[in-house]
Amino acid sequence: MPRKELIMKYHDKIKIARLSIISNLSLIILKIFVGVITKSVSILSEAIHSGNDLAAAIIAFLAVKRADQPADKDHPFGHGKFENISGTIEGILIIVSALWIIFEAIKKFFHPGEIIKIDLGIAVMLISAIVNIFVAKILFKAAGTTDSAALLADAEHLRTDVFTALGVFLALILIKITRFNILDPIVAIIVAIIIIKIGYKVVNLSFNPLMDAGVESETVQCIVDIIKSCDKRILGFHQLRIRR
Repeated sequence: MPRKELIMKYHDKIKIARLSIISNLSLIILKIFVGVITKSVSILSEAIHSGNDLAAAIIAFLAVKRADQPADKDHPFGHGKFENISGTIEGILIIVSALWIIFEAIKKFFHPGEIIKIDLGIAVMLISAIVNIFVAKILFKAAGTTDSAALLADAEHLRTDVFTALGVFLALILIKITRFNILDPIVAIIVAIIIIKIGYKVVNLSFNPLMDAGVESETVQCIVDIIKSCDKRILGFHQLRIRR
């Protein structure tokens, strides 16, 4: 790839990673403010989840800067694995945040309280979902074009925030209609289980390359076809090993 294109991709990754930090910080402030006012555990859990997202976004930002440094004497194959380390940490953070949400929801389940100013909470959760859909879409696109494990993990992290925000949004609407405040911790637990599943996926995708796991069969077949077609004098080959 031409050096100019590499530099452009690097700067694009940095800008997008920075966008994730700004959006998460803004949503944290908004959710904490509204969560305290409404006394909703699901909204406060969302604020904690966004705090986790902010930590993940900062990790991704630092990893992208480090990973794109050129190969040197101590790292002859470059620094790309820093993104995989970042993705693994982010996946673990996703799981930890989900466990915290479950813990807080169980306490709220046995000691339910009335949610006040519920319309404000509904509006904030809708805004949160819309913002994160927009930012996650940008991150997924950037991760695909740059093959960035850090940005992919950050995108998956934000997608969990979309699910949780929509889950809390629907829960608050149901609570407003039915006046069953117990729905608040129940929905928080359901959402947390979804988050754990996504966190496991992120850890798996990021950690496997660190262990030099093999690539998907389609990629293997593509490489086999290239080897076979590059020179007709090649009669065969064996012990093909491929890693990212």
